[in-house]
Amino acid sequence: MSVFQSLLVIALLILLSAFFSMAEISLAASRRLRLRQLADDGDERAERALRVQEQPGEYFTVVQVGQNAVAILGGIVGEGAFSPSATKFFSLWFSPELASTLGFLLSFLIITSAFILLADLLPRRISMNEPERYIVRVLAPMRWFVLIFKPIIWFYNLVTDTLFRLLGLPATRDERITSEDILAMTEAGTKAGVLEAREQQVIANVFELDSRAVASAMTLRERVAFFYKDDDNNVIRARIAEEPFSTYPVCDGDIDRVIGYVDAKDLFQRALNNQPLSLMDETLIHKVLIVPDRLSLAEVLEQFRQVHEDFAVIVNEYSRVVGVVTLNDVMSTVMGDLVSASEEEEQIIRRDEHSWLIDGVAPIEDVMRVLQLDEMPHDDEYETLAGFLMVMLRRVPRRTDVVTWGGYKFEVLDVDSYRIDQVMVTQLPVNTPESAAPSAAAAAKVQSSAAQAAKSNHS
Repeated sequence: MSVFQSLLVIALLILLSAFFSMAEISLAASRRLRLRQLADDGDERAERALRVQEQPGEYFTVVQVGQNAVAILGGIVGEGAFSPSATKFFSLWFSPELASTLGFLLSFLIITSAFILLADLLPRRISMNEPERYIVRVLAPMRWFVLIFKPIIWFYNLVTDTLFRLLGLPATRDERITSEDILAMTEAGTKAGVLEAREQQVIANVFELDSRAVASAMTLRERVAFFYKDDDNNVIRARIAEEPFSTYPVCDGDIDRVIGYVDAKDLFQRALNNQPLSLMDETLIHKVLIVPDRLSLAEVLEQFRQVHEDFAVIVNEYSRVVGVVTLNDVMSTVMGDLVSASEEEEQIIRRDEHSWLIDGVAPIEDVMRVLQLDEMPHDDEYETLAGFLMVMLRRVPRRTDVVTWGGYKFEVLDVDSYRIDQVMVTQLPVNTPESAAPSAAAAAKVQSSAAQAAKSNHS
């Protein structure tokens, strides 16, 4: 075989190897959602690609057989094409034995470099950029290769399946799409500029509905505006003027005995018609939805959907009312600062670049987002910042108590009747030993600051 013929054969082998490389990467990198979109748009090749992704065994066997066979054949042809000329070149300066060795090494380097660059790296990078575009093009010729190599495919698949069973490995790819997959895609889209950061946060909040308890979005018991059943006209009007809300629970003697709720628009309608406001009129009182405080926000949404309501009273395991929640509260949790910036500003106030004033009832998810913390210790035991401090301190916090975690210092500033009103959160310097995230057991660096303050005052 002449040098020209050998070079022609090598070029054809490189093209064939490049084809197998593109076929392999394009199938592996193709996004199933994108292929499904193409199939729904009428592209039958995309439908075939989806079927091959479900059972890729024969496909990849052909790729591996083809690549290895072409590589071996390329080495044989290349050695015969370049080695004699290279040996003759080196024999001008070296002995015949050394010239032969150097000629072989040079021809090996040339052939290997050509296959790596032109048959491997280049086609793989091309197919990685637009895998769905190339997979639909290579499927037809790959089907012919599958037919040609059918006996070899059967043998290798039999051996491979046997090894998979012996090793206990799954034989097919798990195509289930998880929330983590979707969130990873949205985060990548945000970094690429396809999504705004706020839009990405809304998507993340939607997936948090299953994990966030209803207590993280409710109005606390102490802040609930309600009526007693026997309140007179003047009391009702004064309460509406002082605390204007769209819905008010109606109680019988005590907030823990909720008998229903009254809609503000019904009261306004009567007030505009100069009619007295009395809750003894049972037509004003609607049946209230009662939900346990252990439900997630997603479960509360489902309850709203089933009973066609947008207001619920939340009770604990002892049947005590702990708060109320509305559909708007849940939606505000999803939309974040797109719709509830003022409320978040009330609960989380940034003082400067490294410190925040945070309300004790602020949901721990919001605190983590603001402080950019990925995890909190014992995060299944509490829903609010106050709960975090109680768990870490293992007691009811007192003013000036301090907890350090994840590079932040949490200092209790104000406590009102055992309720934590305000917490100062300060970011610790990076070189400070306390700034490293401690273990859950040693996370709380508790300072009995009240005692220390008293001691310092006496001294």
